[in-house]
Amino acid sequence: MTYSDRPIAPKFAKVPNGTEVAMARKKLVFGQTICQLEDGNHLIGDISALRQQIDLAGYLLLRGFFDPALISRARMEILNYMSSQGVLQQGAAIDQAVASSEQRGLGFTHSVIQQLPGFLEVVNSDKILSFFDSFLGGPSMSLDHKWLRATPPGQNTGAHYDVVYMGAGSKELYTVWTALDDIPLEMGPLAVCLGSHQHQRLRETYGASDAHQDLLEGWFSHDPYELMGKLGFRWASAPFQAGDIMIFGMYLMHGSLDNMSARFRLSCDTRYQLADAEVDWRHMGEIPDQIPKAEGRISIQDARAKWGI
Repeated sequence: MTYSDRPIAPKFAKVPNGTEVAMARKKLVFGQTICQLEDGNHLIGDISALRQQIDLAGYLLLRGFFDPALISRARMEILNYMSSQGVLQQGAAIDQAVASSEQRGLGFTHSVIQQLPGFLEVVNSDKILSFFDSFLGGPSMSLDHKWLRATPPGQNTGAHYDVVYMGAGSKELYTVWTALDDIPLEMGPLAVCLGSHQHQRLRETYGASDAHQDLLEGWFSHDPYELMGKLGFRWASAPFQAGDIMIFGMYLMHGSLDNMSARFRLSCDTRYQLADAEVDWRHMGEIPDQIPKAEGRISIQDARAKWGI
């Protein structure tokens, strides 16, 4: 059964106005400073409508995209590895993903990820590649470099464009953010800046930069209110269930809410493009290139002062 043949997932209940979340320890309130993402399941099977939606909104939220059994297998594979590394709370059930008292993070190197066949079965599946074959109008491929995230309590991701990290190839490259667990708001799900993909000045300055060569750090800002006040963006997020995905292009500003739970948030972000398009070689092969930590590089603060944003 193809994805377009699957039953349409029911819409999630709307997050009540007044619900409080946090980003970089700053409070956001639904109905005031943040709104809810809208799913696109009603567009399934209409590629033209899906393309139009991502051009307009900047993202596609597709509920229940991946088979829950595959996600469950990948999740337990990841958690068993995390348990072997001593980052889960002793005495708690592994499947609860409770962080140890140290609450230290865990990096998943390329070599570790290649030893997680259940995870790779999800992100390299025929289902996701068939989707992009249709969406892009030709045979698709995924970058070898996969980002597997286990975000510990108290942490979040700052606002950024993906193009500054992987812009040396085709700009028609799409990120797929996958929930590998049920991720309620308090666990710090993905959050996006609505309309940021259409901000021409931002695209021409920050979006034309390369974190591998130009910037000390790729994050544009740590402050959610700065994006709203200075650039006029509005934040949006939503709770996710395991197997839900968000698809967006290289120029959508995004980050994540704070993980305010005691558990690790499990998610991943992977990239897809046409197989015959130019590829950012830094994210291909056995040892994907990492952003160098060289001294003397321009900081994002200095760069933004020069750009006037």
